[in-house]
Amino acid sequence: MNTVKTKSIWTDIIENGVRAVVERLTDSEAIEMTEAYGTHNYHPLPVNVVRAKGAYAYDGSGKQYIDCIGCYSAVAHGHLSEFVTNTVDEQLDKVTLVSRAMYTSELALFLKGVCEYTDMDMACPMNTGAEAVETAIKLARKWAYAKKGVPMNQAEIIVAAENFHGRTTTIVSFSTEKQYNEFFGPYGPGFKIVPFGDLDAVRAAITPNTCAVMMEPIQAEGGIIIPPDGFMAELRSLCTENNVLLIWDEIQTGFARTGKKFAWMHEDAKPDMMCLGKALGGGLYPVAAVVGAKHVMDVFVPGDHGSTFGGNPVACVVALAAMAELEQKDLCGASAKLGALLVEKLRALPHPCIEDVRGRGLLVGLEVREGTDTHKLAEAFVEQGILTKETRHRTFRFAPPLVIDENLVNQIVEKTSKALDAVS
Repeated sequence: MNTVKTKSIWTDIIENGVRAVVERLTDSEAIEMTEAYGTHNYHPLPVNVVRAKGAYAYDGSGKQYIDCIGCYSAVAHGHLSEFVTNTVDEQLDKVTLVSRAMYTSELALFLKGVCEYTDMDMACPMNTGAEAVETAIKLARKWAYAKKGVPMNQAEIIVAAENFHGRTTTIVSFSTEKQYNEFFGPYGPGFKIVPFGDLDAVRAAITPNTCAVMMEPIQAEGGIIIPPDGFMAELRSLCTENNVLLIWDEIQTGFARTGKKFAWMHEDAKPDMMCLGKALGGGLYPVAAVVGAKHVMDVFVPGDHGSTFGGNPVACVVALAAMAELEQKDLCGASAKLGALLVEKLRALPHPCIEDVRGRGLLVGLEVREGTDTHKLAEAFVEQGILTKETRHRTFRFAPPLVIDENLVNQIVEKTSKALDAVS
């Protein structure tokens, strides 16, 4: 039974405005209301964020937190990037939503801009990362039938165990995480699962019906798992030899997160298609896309795919501003430098509960030993003013905005050390 009183919510909003009603809610009221009326498909930290700027977030009591979740890499530019928000402000006075039944100048510039930024030929705009993955699957399958000559409805896509590509019904069909797919069958066919980083396993899984290999260059949700050196480049060669498309899911790893524009650039492993999202929205708006080679992307014809909001004018200018700021501020360089410093300092912490510290750029995982009370550690991080959550395998993710500085790195390490004291 709902316990939060909302009888006059609409009268209140109409008379006073949404902002005023929101700001009257206390932290506890906001948490209680969310739990009462929202489905419980998330288990949030006990923190109610009322404002945020740069790398910091604040609750209703004014307590400051360093945001090391970074909306799972989406807030690469920091909260409320001035350049991105100013760009949106200008767009709101012009046009916000136009369906793909018409052209817009904003979409034209976005398509050209994202193709130049990624060194790809064509792009298909969507709204979310999961939509981008679904789009890439459709493109790969149609390419298989229209161009490779795979018999209809026999196309196979090879994916990695412990993957995370989203939670739609198609995607959970090839997840190895029990909670992601249990109770959500029947599952879609057409996927083969191999161990991540195992080139021999990929080679053995390839058949004449294989149309694509789709993987994350680093498994972020899987616990910041980095493949063996050379794996990505060798996988690129293997796919070329077998006329198989290589699809990198760069939704969490892209746009400077790992110290390169895209994580595949740590090796010579350019894909045929790439799934984009999160940071493409500048920390402000859901923007996603699939970019790729023309011989793959041009299999779509009118009616094959679509999205009411995909490629809308606001999304397009947000993405353009986001990519421009990444370049103007050299956030690739900042991510590489500060990420290396963060890893070095975390590894130097003398806490016996630390199993491993690994990462590239500002995508860093701190894995604690078996038996560590991770629930207590999560509470200790909150107490210390660090927002981070456990991924799989007892690993806490550090993916702060790329606009942090060395001083903030030192604060993160100091607060992490104090949090670890609570469980050592």
